[in-house]
Amino acid sequence: MTSNLCCSDPLSPPIELLDFLNTEGSLTAMLEVKAGQPLRVERSFEGYRLLSLAQKKQLGMQGTALNRPLLAWVREAQLYGNNVQPWVQAQSIFPLASLKGRARRLQQLKSTPIGYVLFKRSRTLPNQRSIQKTADGWQRQTLYDWYGRNILISETFLAAFLSSAT
Repeated sequence: MTSNLCCSDPLSPPIELLDFLNTEGSLTAMLEVKAGQPLRVERSFEGYRLLSLAQKKQLGMQGTALNRPLLAWVREAQLYGNNVQPWVQAQSIFPLASLKGRARRLQQLKSTPIGYVLFKRSRTLPNQRSIQKTADGWQRQTLYDWYGRNILISETFLAAFLSSAT
C-alpha cells in the first residue's frame, strides 16, 4: 500500500520531486541516473539505538509491544550526487529481529547505498509509504517488507537536490 502524491494536490511537492518520492523501485538507482555517477554515502551515525514510540508505530507494532523497549540497528547518512552539498538525508532502521541470517549484512553497509542490497534481486518490494513536508524538505518514509523482515527507511530531499542540474 503506498501513498502517491499527484501534481493536482495543492500541497504537492515540486513536480521534479514526484517521481523520486513515488518510485516503487530503487531510489538509489534513480539518484545515480540523475547524478551521472555512483552515489556517495557519508554516515553521520551507525549503531544500536532504542526506538521512539513513533518509530515503533511506524514499524507496525501495536498494543503492549509499544510499551517495551525496542533496540534496532540505525544508520543515518547523507547521500551526495554530483554536488558538494548532500541531496538526501536518510535514516534506515533495522529492528534486531530483522537482522537474522543473510540480513545481518545490513549492519555492515558502511558507505554502500542500501538500495544496492535491498533491490539486488527484485525491482520492487512490498511497502507502505507516507510522504510529508518537514522543516528540512520533502520526506518519504517507507516500511519495506524485505523477505519477511521489516525495514523502515526515511529519505528527506534537501534543497541542494532541487537546485542540482537535471
